[in-house]
Amino acid sequence: MKFPIAIICLSLFSTGLIAKSIDTNSKDQTTKMPANASNVEKISYALGYEVAQQTPPELDMNSFIKGVREGHAQEKPAYTEEELQKAFEEFQQEIQKQQETISKEDEAKVKKAQKANTEFLKENAKKPSVKITASGLQYTVTKEGTGKTPKANSTVKVHYIGKLVDGTVFDSSIERGEPIEFPLDQVISGWTEGLQLMQEGGKATFVIPAELAYGKQGILGSIPPNSPLIFDVELLQVK
Repeated sequence: MKFPIAIICLSLFSTGLIAKSIDTNSKDQTTKMPANASNVEKISYALGYEVAQQTPPELDMNSFIKGVREGHAQEKPAYTEEELQKAFEEFQQEIQKQQETISKEDEAKVKKAQKANTEFLKENAKKPSVKITASGLQYTVTKEGTGKTPKANSTVKVHYIGKLVDGTVFDSSIERGEPIEFPLDQVISGWTEGLQLMQEGGKATFVIPAELAYGKQGILGSIPPNSPLIFDVELLQVK
């Protein structure tokens, strides 16, 4: 009676949707291992620990441990081959349906976000203070600088606050308490272009379309795909 356990575990882990079978209110039944345990006890523990680390948190531990005990004792399985095959097939169908539902929900969220992003760029472009370059970069000069203007291969030192269109701050050198220094040709193209429109001592706000920022990829955990970005920038020094 062999089943593709790795596939089952990966399915559970990737969806995180089969948690209903777990008793989350059960008490911790962990038994502390004795310090003077034998080598067999230690190895047995290590094997169990390693196997458990490869299983998803949704696992029904009671059933799992019962299966281990009965399998190790070579007892007759609690379920027939046919019952397990049926359970596995139904399980796979359930996972597929849930994944399809998630995909549809994600698609709807993406379309909604794209519409909001497009509308934001359109409305921001109408502001009298906003200038738009040929690439689509929108910028507003909030303080004129008087120093040097960087070139595409210059190294610059800046202070900045990076925000999403909903106002969420995803990065800020000001919050960190120190400016950042970088070669201008090694950042997103919206920055490379925008900073060349400034002079030392100047301040500006860049509204950068997604294609001039992180595009379809975004940055996991901070910048969603296809996100326009807003940067309040102060150019401190050109090197």
